[in-house]
Amino acid sequence: MVEEGIAKTEEIDFLEVWSTIWETPYILRLALSAGIGGLLFGYDTGVISGALLYIKEDYSNVDKKTWLQEIIVSMTVAGAIVGAAIGGWYNDKFGRRMSIIIADVLFLVGAMVMAIAPAPWVIIIGRLLVGFGVGMASITSPLYISEMSPARIRGALVSTNSFLITGGQFLSYLINLAFVHTPGTWRWMLGISAVPAVIQFCLMLSLPESPRWLYRNERKEESRDILERIYPAEKVEAEIAALKESVMAETADEDIIGHTYSAKLRGALANPIVRQGLAAGITVQVAQQFVGINTVMYYSPTILQFAGYASNKTAMALALITSGLNAVGSVVSMMFVDSYGRRRLMIISMFGIITCLIILAAVFSEASIQSPKIDKKDSKKFALNATCPAFAPFTSSHAPPSNWNCMKCLRSDCGFCSNAAQEYGPGACIVLSTDMKALCHSKGRTYFKDGCPSEVGYLAIVFLGLYIIVYAPGMGTVPWIVNSEIYPLRYRGIAGGIAAVSNWTSNLIVSETFLTLTQAVGSSGTFLLFAGSSLIGLFFIWLLVPETKGLQFEEVEKLLEGGFRPYLLRPSTEVKQEETP
Repeated sequence: MVEEGIAKTEEIDFLEVWSTIWETPYILRLALSAGIGGLLFGYDTGVISGALLYIKEDYSNVDKKTWLQEIIVSMTVAGAIVGAAIGGWYNDKFGRRMSIIIADVLFLVGAMVMAIAPAPWVIIIGRLLVGFGVGMASITSPLYISEMSPARIRGALVSTNSFLITGGQFLSYLINLAFVHTPGTWRWMLGISAVPAVIQFCLMLSLPESPRWLYRNERKEESRDILERIYPAEKVEAEIAALKESVMAETADEDIIGHTYSAKLRGALANPIVRQGLAAGITVQVAQQFVGINTVMYYSPTILQFAGYASNKTAMALALITSGLNAVGSVVSMMFVDSYGRRRLMIISMFGIITCLIILAAVFSEASIQSPKIDKKDSKKFALNATCPAFAPFTSSHAPPSNWNCMKCLRSDCGFCSNAAQEYGPGACIVLSTDMKALCHSKGRTYFKDGCPSEVGYLAIVFLGLYIIVYAPGMGTVPWIVNSEIYPLRYRGIAGGIAAVSNWTSNLIVSETFLTLTQAVGSSGTFLLFAGSSLIGLFFIWLLVPETKGLQFEEVEKLLEGGFRPYLLRPSTEVKQEETP
């Protein structure tokens, strides 16, 4: 409830979620069916991390051009920006259900294009089409679930979408591992996402539209029928009364500002409640990306290769651990988000993220310092014309400079063939090529081209895992919950679209620059930059994001009406009023 502008949230036992679902299983059916959009979202953004390793093997120009790798990875994100922008308007115009169906068609077509792609540019087109679907699903699935859920368990049910996103990413790593020895490797990895798209398409044809959207579009009897299947009989009238009040306010606004999309957009930005909501919604969406999470999701096998795990299969298997922890973290969020609160979970999550990023920066810095030395004789005699061109001048009688180690070798666009007896001992700095890789392996040695063997490399796995553990229950799931409930009904599609665009734009910036950043400032410097941006994000979350657990949508509006201020910045009279029972 809201009393005189102060939100009074209620403690909600997680057992209440299960009892409600047990009494009304229809709610869970709606949530899981719509949540397949989250599964596709997670799968199509996660699968590229493993598929890229094999695309590089099939196309040498992709292997040689970092910018081309970044485009293949980030093109889905670029498409998601457009999908989210259009999706906000489409949601309000044609409904949540139809938006999910259109997203499924985009997922299906995009998957088929990627599976048959004869060249990298066709893969990019397929990734773009899938991105359109991801963008629409990213705002529509949680919105549909939230509008189909009773307020007291809404956070947990919207978290099912986040759980399916992380489950989709975990599934993508499993699929990647399943197809590593199958002809066509990456084609199967990218194309198999067509299956859940077809399943959801069929399911959504049998499910109803959001009751809130139906009521707004003068289909009140249909709206009542659906509400009666969701709420106990004694609560239906109260829910309809709240809907009526919200729609009347919306109609009054539209009579003033107009009915066109541009007029609604101007009206949304002019509305102080929407502006307050957008300040919070955009903050959490941007902060979610600038903690660097999707560099881990999109590039985790590559990051682990940076840490010294050279094998594609090993790197993907280890990356499976991080994605599995992400899925487990989403379950933790489902258990606590309605009892512990959205704001508190995000703030605690951010403290953990910052700590892990700083430690990861230290781990990669130490790995670089401990990088194996270059063996001058081994590099010279490895094979005819095999010595790294940049190192060749130092193979004469004078000793090579002390800063020449494995890391220096790789930064000179060469490869490192490890010591045959001891992987961490001095090795050969040789030409970067598939022939040299094969020759190195034929001698029972390991060939490194992305990272160097390191005795502290295992710590990268440990702290990437801890990073995911602290990220998933808070910053992983809560931003989507906040954005599904913080806007007035009449502006929910537009405002949600704006916030989703900010998320995907931030995602694009991070994913498009990650490999370039690691080349420019190293892995250590890159993680340190993410720690700094996370600290800024923490401050703005504390400053701008209110607690909304257990509140009806209409109560959230009243909460924002007076403007949100964190506890430490409130006048003493307001603090005393809030503390009064």
